[in-house]
Amino acid sequence: MAYFETLSSYLEKVKSAADTITSSRQDLLLEAADTIKVLLQENSEVEAIFICTHNSRRSHLSQVWAQIAAWEFGLPVRCYSGGTEATAFYPSAVAALSAAGCQISREGQQNPCYSVQPSDSQMIKSFSKRFDDPSNPQDGFIAFMTCSDADDNCPLVPGASKRISLHYEDPKAYDGTELEQQKYSERCFQIASEMYFMMSKVSY
Repeated sequence: MAYFETLSSYLEKVKSAADTITSSRQDLLLEAADTIKVLLQENSEVEAIFICTHNSRRSHLSQVWAQIAAWEFGLPVRCYSGGTEATAFYPSAVAALSAAGCQISREGQQNPCYSVQPSDSQMIKSFSKRFDDPSNPQDGFIAFMTCSDADDNCPLVPGASKRISLHYEDPKAYDGTELEQQKYSERCFQIASEMYFMMSKVSY
């Protein structure tokens, strides 16, 4: 895929960082890759929803990077995001994706819909919603729980065929501080690296 130039450079760093993921995280990601692999052996396509409480930060970043990684490896995996409630895609998370090299446009005000493009030919639509929103798959999907709060308070995800806990620290803790954008960038890069590693291990 012909990514935008800044994103191509970012992804080269992501590929290198994938080798530095801790063994405990690799174990989780390999388990997830095996789950995707098994489902692809049984289905022509796999759908995954990344879920956190507010669908504002970690779940969006996970959706975007998982989808880009799936496209990178030619995998028929479609990625979505949702929350246990809807708020809005947080601006600092959007800014982290933009700094990574994605081209982003926005429509609307209160809960904007963002078009995230890694290239001229690919687009990911991102806006905050519940995991069971009609725009998300309703049955047979993998539910990736990206935060412990959503994992604990949503013990049953209706329609999910598989559930995987893959928690990330919330950069929200740094909102309003001088470290805010740095921490969002760090989380963005971690998620990108882990999604790349996970999808690279899917073969079927």
